[in-house]
This record gives sequence, C-alpha cells and structure tokens, in this order.
Amino acid sequence: MALATPDDAPFARVQTVRPAAVEGNWTRMKMPDGGRTAFASINYLMALDDDWGFGPGVYGAAKGNYGGIFTVGFTGQRRWRLTSHTHVAASLYVGAGGGLSTQQLRFGGGLMLRPELSLRTEIGPWYTGVGVAQIRFPSGNVRSGVGLGFSLGRSMDFPSFSPDDAGRPGRATKRTGLGFDEIALTGGFEKPSSGSVDRSGKPMQRRIGKAGAELRQYIVDGSWWGIEASGAAQGGADGYMEVLGQIGQDWAIFGVPQWRLGGQLGAGLGGGGNLNTGSGVLFRAGPTLRWITPWGPTLRLDAGYTHAYSGSYNAPYVRAVLAMPLDRAPAVVGDELGGTVRVQQLGASVLYLPRLRFKDGRVEAVTHLAVNMSREFSSRFYGAAQAGSAAAGSAGAYSFGLFGAGVQSDPLWGGLRVGGEWLVGAAGGGGVQVGGGAVTQAELWALWPVSERLRLRAGLGEFRTMRGSSQATSLAHLQLSYAFGALQR
Repeated sequence: MALATPDDAPFARVQTVRPAAVEGNWTRMKMPDGGRTAFASINYLMALDDDWGFGPGVYGAAKGNYGGIFTVGFTGQRRWRLTSHTHVAASLYVGAGGGLSTQQLRFGGGLMLRPELSLRTEIGPWYTGVGVAQIRFPSGNVRSGVGLGFSLGRSMDFPSFSPDDAGRPGRATKRTGLGFDEIALTGGFEKPSSGSVDRSGKPMQRRIGKAGAELRQYIVDGSWWGIEASGAAQGGADGYMEVLGQIGQDWAIFGVPQWRLGGQLGAGLGGGGNLNTGSGVLFRAGPTLRWITPWGPTLRLDAGYTHAYSGSYNAPYVRAVLAMPLDRAPAVVGDELGGTVRVQQLGASVLYLPRLRFKDGRVEAVTHLAVNMSREFSSRFYGAAQAGSAAAGSAGAYSFGLFGAGVQSDPLWGGLRVGGEWLVGAAGGGGVQVGGGAVTQAELWALWPVSERLRLRAGLGEFRTMRGSSQATSLAHLQLSYAFGALQR
C-alpha cells in the first residue's frame, strides 16, 4: 500500500504497509537412537507480496531428553487463498545447528531442512494449521519421516519508511519496522543450586556466566512482553543456549516514573553445554529494577530463578541490562508520533572460517549460516546483532550469538558504502575449542545497494576467543539483507 508523500513534504511518511505474521510450529519425530522428541519453533514472516513471505526463525527440541538441540535460520512461505478464512501454505525452513551429538546421533555439518505443506484456518488475526512436515539434517543421520505438523500464528502489519528517507524527520500513527520498543544487551551469572547435575550425573558447582540480547514491546506504560536469547560465556558450559518469551509489569517507585520496580515471568527452551535441562523446557521468574535515564537508554537489574521442567538444573540468577530505545506506540489511536527515520536491516549471512580449531586438536574449515539485524543510531554509527550455527564442515551443533557496533561511510560511487564492525558474544558446541564460550569478531566490509531495499555486503575479518585456550582464524562474510526505514523516537 503506497503512502508516500512528495519529496518536498516537511515530514517523511510511511511508504509501505506489508502483511506480517508471528508463527509457531510443533513437529514430532523419532530420533536415530530410538528416543522420541518434538521440535518447537518461532518464526517471523514478512510478506514480499500477497502470496510470498520470508523471515527468520528458531527451532529447538522440546520433548524427551534432548534439551539443547537448536537451529537458527530462515523460512520461505507461499500461500494460496481457498476461502475468506482458509489458505494452504507451503513452507521451507533452512537453518543450521544441532546439539547432543553422539555415535548414534549425528548432525553432520549442521544444516537443517524442514519442508511443510499445511491447511490453515483464520479466526480474526489468529490462525491455526495442520499439515505434513519433515525434519532432516542432510549431512547427518538425524531425520524424521513425513508426519503431522501443527502451527499457530498471528497476523499483523509491517509498516516502514523508505531507506532513502534516512535522517529525515518522520511521523507515523503506529510502530514501524519490527514493532519492538527496545533492544537490550544482557550479561550476568547463574549459580546452579544443590541437586543440579550435568548429563553424566555429576553435581554442577561452577558459576555460569551468560551473555545475550532481548527485544521488548510495551503494551501499556510499565507492562511488556518480549523475547530473550543468551548463551554461556564463562564457566565451562560453552554450547549452552536458551530462547525464552517473557511478560512483565513494573511500577514507579515513590511516584518517580524514571525509577520502576516490578517482576517478570519467562518460558522457553534451553540446553547444551552439558547442562541437564531434560526436554529443554525452561521457566524463569523474578524481580526487576529499571532506571529510564534522561539520555534515552535504560539500565536494568534483574534477579530470579531458572527451573528446568523435566531436567536436573535449577539456578538463581542475576544480570545487568542495557536497553536502547527503538520505537513506541502513540498513546491515542490515530495520533501521530514524530521522530527521525533510521535504517534497519534484516538479513541472512554465510560466514567461512578456514582454520577453526577443535578440542581434539584438528583444524578444519567451517561454514556458518546466520541471521543478522542492524539499526542505525546516526548516519555514521549503527548497532548490530548476529546469531547462527555451523552449516557445513564437521562442527554440527556449534552455535553463536554476537552483538556490537559499527561505523560506516556516507554513500560513495553508486551508493557503495564501506565500514567496519566489532561484535562480542557467546559460542560453543560441535567440539569447537572456545574456552569458556566468550568470543569476539571484527570485520571490514563493503556494501552495494541491489535495489531500493535489498543490500549485498561482503567483508573480511577475524574471529577469536576471549578467554582461555585462545584461538583465532580469518573469516569471509557474505550477507544479503532487506533494508527499511523505522522511526527513532
């Protein structure tokens, strides 16, 4: 839907409003070692047109004793309308990851494919579906037969500005882009409680350091929902990963709206790093203290308790959080909020690491598949996040999550930009030598605009561990991303 205004208008306006959806899936399967599990997923799909959509997704084991099997990737989907309330969808998920590798359970290079054909029924903005699906890791022995898959989704809008409006003042009557109000970096510790054991039955005694990121949307003032993901960065649990949804509420302290005290609840999947999370289902709860600074960012202190539903892992936690504002909804429906248009990018990356060292001493080339997101803070500076897993080589089950910042030039010849970025985060699994799990990645890059919204980027850099058993390898990075404008309020 075109909503652009003339070039001489004082404010940039939303250029397009595309359909989008958040969709979850449930797929049961039998594993090669005889056990049974089910993969649960969360996917964000944005429409290219009325029939085609694409977007990032995460799949994880949620049944049996397979907690810690995760993949990260992208889904492409084609829909055919049957009636006003039903449609058929054909989907293909391409991701990378794995976990819990044994002689009977092999994920190969880590590449995962999940085709699905399903029939969906719509009730308002919600829809449910049932169909046939298959999960397979082509270079390993983990694969399911063709079986039933179930889906639940919610349709929404994806309003955005043109990337060419970057830096201009803009106005909109709703959230733009992905629709989140904050992006946050998290870091903290968990101390396993007595009774927590690893997968071999030994007591867990070491404190585990974690690093991650969070996206949050405020429903009303002080009430929110969000998604958080983190991994082990210290404590000998490299390879541990968790993805949780959360809800929460806080209230002003002594009538001061900038200081807020409340609580939050979370539920999701986690495992790996030899932590015994059973099926992988996790629950989390605890208090939170938030300070909204006068300069825009928010500082937060969270505490609480993590509980593995069917495993032997329970731990109190504490973490510090730095949150950066992205957007916010108008207080009155139809009202307009102003801000500055900044470019966001959502894309897929292939990273080639020619000399990655493994714990058994061998050195091999490994290819990663990753989902990436970036957001400009100004014309020269931006923030970036990247999450992915090994997809080719022999490091199946290796995963990573990175976040950081970069600098970029103004457009040069034909819109070409050059820049550099530095990311830090957590990684592990697949037998890769990463010390405690804390890693860093630096890169110099060049970016070409393929069209108004498509961007192709190529870069060269270095990956290295940050603690113990240090290793370093060069890397080559190719990235294709979708760019859009969103308001910075």
